[in-house]
Amino acid sequence: MSDAIKHECGISVIRLLKPLEYYKKKYGTAFYGVNKMYLMMEKQHNRGQDGAGFASIKLDVAPGERYMSRVRSIAQQPIQDIFAQINDRINTTLQEHPEYVDDVAAQKRNIPYIGEVLLGHVRYGTFGKNSIESVHPFLRQNNWMHRNIIVAGNFNMTNVHELFDNLIQIGQHPKEMADTVTVMEKIGHFLDDAVAKLYKQIKKEGYTKQEASPIIAERLKLHKILRRAAKNWDGGYAMAGLLGHGDAFVLRDPAGIRPAYYYQDDEVVVVASERPAIQTVFNVPFEEVKELDPGHAIIIKKDGSSAVTEILEPVERKACSFERIYFSRGSDKEIYEERKKLGRLLFPQILKSIDHDIKNSVFSYIPNTAETSFFGMVREAQNYMNKRKEEQILAIGSKITSEELHEILEVRPRIEKVAIKDAKLRTFITQDSSRDDLVAHVYDISYGSVKKGDNLVIIDDSIVRGTTLKKSILRILDRLSPKKIIVVSSAPQIRYPDCYGIDMAKLEDFIAFKAALALHEERLTMNIVDDIYDKCLKQVNNKDTDVINYVREFYAPFTAEEISAKIGELLSPEDINAEVEIIYQTVEALHEACPDNLGDWYFTGHYPTPGGNRVVNRAFINFYEGKSERAY
Repeated sequence: MSDAIKHECGISVIRLLKPLEYYKKKYGTAFYGVNKMYLMMEKQHNRGQDGAGFASIKLDVAPGERYMSRVRSIAQQPIQDIFAQINDRINTTLQEHPEYVDDVAAQKRNIPYIGEVLLGHVRYGTFGKNSIESVHPFLRQNNWMHRNIIVAGNFNMTNVHELFDNLIQIGQHPKEMADTVTVMEKIGHFLDDAVAKLYKQIKKEGYTKQEASPIIAERLKLHKILRRAAKNWDGGYAMAGLLGHGDAFVLRDPAGIRPAYYYQDDEVVVVASERPAIQTVFNVPFEEVKELDPGHAIIIKKDGSSAVTEILEPVERKACSFERIYFSRGSDKEIYEERKKLGRLLFPQILKSIDHDIKNSVFSYIPNTAETSFFGMVREAQNYMNKRKEEQILAIGSKITSEELHEILEVRPRIEKVAIKDAKLRTFITQDSSRDDLVAHVYDISYGSVKKGDNLVIIDDSIVRGTTLKKSILRILDRLSPKKIIVVSSAPQIRYPDCYGIDMAKLEDFIAFKAALALHEERLTMNIVDDIYDKCLKQVNNKDTDVINYVREFYAPFTAEEISAKIGELLSPEDINAEVEIIYQTVEALHEACPDNLGDWYFTGHYPTPGGNRVVNRAFINFYEGKSERAY
């Protein structure tokens, strides 16, 4: 997006089902899993650039030998940094011990990171400092192999305070109030409980303490542990975890808010946030990569057996539509078609805005991620023109001259690369009025691409805050002397905060909210704002299930068109010459384009979990009271 919002995190789990010697013989290296994990993380790099982490577990090691490894980074290129560290360690060991080169057992025994169970994570922090302590995977250590847990996820919990209090009530002393820590400790608590019960039972059967450990690992019912741990989780999540003895899982939230896909054959089980990553890295067709059902977990036991099991009862599916619009890589077969359709469905509004004058209109896009929806928009423009040409030719009939025919056929949508982002430019001054001048040069324009008096249509993924549009893009586009600039958003108006992973937490950040507020002020209806505040305040101590989203009343008096018009006014620089119009996708068209991903709470206020209503009301209270803080 021209106004970037933070992406989602990305996860990857790889479970090698054969001995490492098998991969050495077939693929030439025992580091097959490590290499594949590097590719999986790079193919999901779009999901996280604040940090990255990698963890591995070796199966069936002797006591005293290291079986868990973890490395994390917040370097500028964190994935490359992680695997540079891993490669340095591998190469150093092999140089010091050349006898290990063809000895897979010795490699496994003496080189960290090589293992059969691997977990990767790329992070985009939603809030807090970007310190190494915030980077997944998180590790809970114990001297009992099966009590070790490594956890990473793509998630946000709306009720982290409640989960934290629950841990205190059961006697724990969590080291911090972070949702990853509370989730991990909750799993850990029920894991400890299950282990204790199994140990007591196995001891009654006459086994020694030493004999009990592998039996406990074999008998652990991970689905039951997850069922108890996740009972009160409120949020969107794809949660991945490894147990020290070798069990692994990925659990998806009951509404399917956060994505998860998996693939398995006789060599590997792999789970990831995005389907194309699996397809590309393992060279498998679209049809063989399955979506993990909401509320279900794929559980891979130490013996290599795997099963998809219902952990929490699924609720109405509300998979995040922003995944389709923007976050996920556009190389996914379904997402590619959906993004094209988003562009196509916008064309009727565009046609009305340019008064059907395609001949004197230029079509382009900003930024590069909007390219696919741009293709759909242009294709629909071409379809419209073909129909018009057909009507004109038929109206003239057989008497048409070659000149007339040429004139009709010559008219086509004018497509130009109007703006190019200067990736090398950094706005190093964060304060001072001179920063605005620097921001204005983030994009370069293609001079001569637009004729004076043309309409200029620019499609964007979404218009969130509008800051870059006002301070940079609209100003530089105006230098091309168009008559009118139409900025088209393939997403609807973002009106409400997200609390399931995306960094959109404050109402007053949204240009749609600012526009509605300006309309209230103009129409002298600020009493509605006061009433909403009072209603939100009265619900502060209610249970989440009893909370109503009263912030929807803030937008109710206005049509989407009225809000869009006001956004156009607010984003137009005072010294701009061109007329500016903002066009947003409709919610109905969004659902038509993305029929299986109907999560639209940031557009409609219909939150998929009870915690969402509490968060949006708290966000309104913060706005009203002038508190610049997060609502969760």
